Amino acid sequence: MYQSDAEILFPMREAPYLRDLRGNAWCELVQMVTDEPEASLNQLAFSLLLVRLSGCLTCHTDSYRAMRGCTICATQVIRRFKGEDKDLIELFRNARKDVKRFLRFDRHSDSMGEIQLPTERKDE
Repeated sequence: MYQSDAEILFPMREAPYLRDLRGNAWCELVQMVTDEPEASLNQLAFSLLLVRLSGCLTCHTDSYRAMRGCTICATQVIRRFKGEDKDLIELFRNARKDVKRFLRFDRHSDSMGEIQLPTERKDE
């Protein structure tokens, strides 16, 4: 059974459905993130947060989660989160730091020179 709401990773188009699931702090975070331009730092961090919380990396097309779809899965994860809104916001901040670190590394990776794999070494 194919679910049109299932993606490989959490899709930002589903974020607005999560806004009213918790308190004011969570609502404000979701609103801030959804108001930003597509693929902004905060949107990438929010997606990473949901990927981590929902376990998107272990979801596959014939899994129960995928058959239900991303919206239902993410809704359930946010509703069942044991901590408070401040804990979710702290997890968001950590995800934001991770994305920022990755983007900074990726931007400088060109200056590190070309990488030669062992099978491509010129001295052989």
